[in-house]
This record gives sequence, C-alpha cells and structure tokens, in this order.
Amino acid sequence: MQEINFDEVVERLYGQDPRFARDAYHFTREALDYTQKLISRENKGAVRHVTGQELLEGIRQFALQQYGPMTVTVLDEWGVKNCRDFGEIVFNMVESGLLQKTEKDTREDFRQGYDFTDAFRKPFWPGNKPAAPKKPVAK
Repeated sequence: MQEINFDEVVERLYGQDPRFARDAYHFTREALDYTQKLISRENKGAVRHVTGQELLEGIRQFALQQYGPMTVTVLDEWGVKNCRDFGEIVFNMVESGLLQKTEKDTREDFRQGYDFTDAFRKPFWPGNKPAAPKKPVAK
C-alpha cells in the first residue's frame, strides 16, 4: 500500500477547489490532532472518532490559542468564513483519502456551528475575559 503524502494531496485539492488556501488544510489537520488529544485525555488515553461538533470546538480552541485576536483575519485570508467551510475542508480531505469518516458523518454536522464573531472576536472585546476552553461535547 502506498503512503499518502499530505502535502501532495493538499496541492491536488487546492488545484481542484481553490476556495480554501493550503494553510487551511494544514490548520484543520492540526486542529483535529489537538481535538483528539483533548478527547483522549478526557477518556484516560482512549482514542476514538471525533464528531463534527467536537472538531468545531477543537478548531475554536486551537485557533484562539494559535492566532488570538487575529483568528478571523487569518481564517478569512484562507477563505474560511464560517463553520460550513470547515466541513467542506474536512470532506475534501475525506474524499481524497486524508481523513476517514463513519456512516454517520456528514457535511451537515458543520452547519450548526458557531458564529465567528462570537467565537473568535468577542473574547477579546473590552471587558470580556477570554472564555475558558470548553470540553468537546461527546455524542
């Protein structure tokens, strides 16, 4: 079996769907790793599948950690305007073999996400303390 080269597949994905920058795919993969580590810690080291809603919460936390008040600017630069866009990125990666899904996973899982202003800007508005990270919701 031939090993998949992430960068080569991302390059091919970008050629097929240039809506999202290459960095958006790399970020999503890193956010998935971050989310899996959070869930693994909560489950005493047990690894399990991450749902769309759990991934969105992990993306939120990871983005705030990495980019702080610049998160929306960075995501916008990458072509990511809302949670549905993360679903498109994830399913582009699934369809290319970079990620796997269960029969229950759909693009719709990403439609009921959060508003980017609430998630990424409000924590930095005057008088607001950055919200404590939420635990991803297990389903």
